[in-house]
Amino acid sequence: MARDKHSWLDGPQIPAENEDPLAPAKWPGERLGLPEEGYGALASVMRRVGGIALDWVVAMLATVIVTSMTDALGGFATVELLMFFIISVISVTLFARTPGQAMMRMGVARIDRPGQRVGFVRALVRAVLAVFIFPPVLVDSDGRGLHDRVTGTAVILG
Repeated sequence: MARDKHSWLDGPQIPAENEDPLAPAKWPGERLGLPEEGYGALASVMRRVGGIALDWVVAMLATVIVTSMTDALGGFATVELLMFFIISVISVTLFARTPGQAMMRMGVARIDRPGQRVGFVRALVRAVLAVFIFPPVLVDSDGRGLHDRVTGTAVILG
């Protein structure tokens, strides 16, 4: 017979207080305080993959325009990576979403202070991590990319 680790002397306990932090959540984003579905819920990995693919298409179109005018920035691949980076930082800073995320009806939100803007520094760090380490494919138990985990953000529906 399993014995309870607490006695009556410990007093009343908050139900979630003793839960195992490594136990799986009921839905992605539950531990972050996000709803299970609908507006504000954590975006699925497949939806985010669609968003990043659309962002690469936007970056490719911008690259075609830039490389047709000058080759001073390097080859096509270098300029495309640079365009992806610039578009990501500017759009997340100003609109809290990249063009691809907007097309997929998603956005970037702060977890530590809901309702606050993501800001330039978080957007910059997020883009640097996405460009150089490519963590959008490396996700935690909630399905958040490592770049989101590091910057205290999440890609949500909305």
